[in-house]
Amino acid sequence: MNGAELKARLVERARDEGFAAMGVCAPDAIPQAPARLAAWLAEGRHGQMGWMADRADWRGDPAALWPAARSVILLADSYAPEGDPLAVLEQRDRGAVSVYAQGRDYHDLVKKRLKRLGRWLIEAAGGAEIKVFVDTAPVMEKPLAQAAGLGWQGKHTNLLGRGFGNWVFLGAIFTTADLPADAPEVEHCGSCTACLDICPTRAFPAPWQLDARRCISYLTIEHRGPVDPALRPLLGNRIYGCDDCLAVCPWNKFAQAARETGYAARVGAPPLAELAALDDAGFRARFAGSPIKRIGRDRFLRNVLYAIGNSGDPGLIAAALPHCGDPDPAVADAARWAVTMLS
Repeated sequence: MNGAELKARLVERARDEGFAAMGVCAPDAIPQAPARLAAWLAEGRHGQMGWMADRADWRGDPAALWPAARSVILLADSYAPEGDPLAVLEQRDRGAVSVYAQGRDYHDLVKKRLKRLGRWLIEAAGGAEIKVFVDTAPVMEKPLAQAAGLGWQGKHTNLLGRGFGNWVFLGAIFTTADLPADAPEVEHCGSCTACLDICPTRAFPAPWQLDARRCISYLTIEHRGPVDPALRPLLGNRIYGCDDCLAVCPWNKFAQAARETGYAARVGAPPLAELAALDDAGFRARFAGSPIKRIGRDRFLRNVLYAIGNSGDPGLIAAALPHCGDPDPAVADAARWAVTMLS
């Protein structure tokens, strides 16, 4: 079959696998990416994420990552929540966990279906080669997804589409198969600034620009050590990630229901006192199979203690006090801060 026929059948297979959308672009479809990435890194806006600077040449130029690739297939997988993810922010004695981390680790769930799709492509294309990526390699999925026509990077820098909003994970299949490229999407944000206005820490210096050093998702997941005391009150009860800018996007009225059952919420909004009592073994057992597990008990406990300090509930002092002498300096500092805030 020719490239157009192969692509049409691939789209059908992608839908059968539960993906919300699929698009194709050439590996050299984002020529503006290297300069933008270099400028972002030069300003230090990646914070402690040294891996963003590592292999920046590959990250900025997908064609250099695998020179044999002829096409890049981008897929969007919906994880849209059923309710309002911001409602938990009013429950100050409980931890707010980002929607994406409520279920099983998306890396495993998306990659499993990408591999199935890729195996079908290898057979259908007569031995084409593939490489599958899900947020674990120097691949700029969001610019590639816009180049492939899936959607556009909104003012919050996340990908959103007219057919699925912004509650999506992205996966990529690089292949030696030559597939027709889709037309790139243009942005449709208009004059809306809802995502910028709601950010508690003002992490967006300007539309389409993110300073990760002020982003709550970065601070609670990637940042090691103590968080700037000036930012701690702004974290509220967010203990893993933040959904504010995603939740207010008007395009979410077109969000598709998640078809992957593994994304179903199982973490919920656990009581802070209960989380503060977890030892390392308890933490690992409770969050087995969850993205939360990867940050480790100490960083997670640091976040929980900041949330306790922001709770306004003096009854939670008892949950923080035992950690004032913790071997981890960031945990001990967070515990003392929490006690001070509630005293």
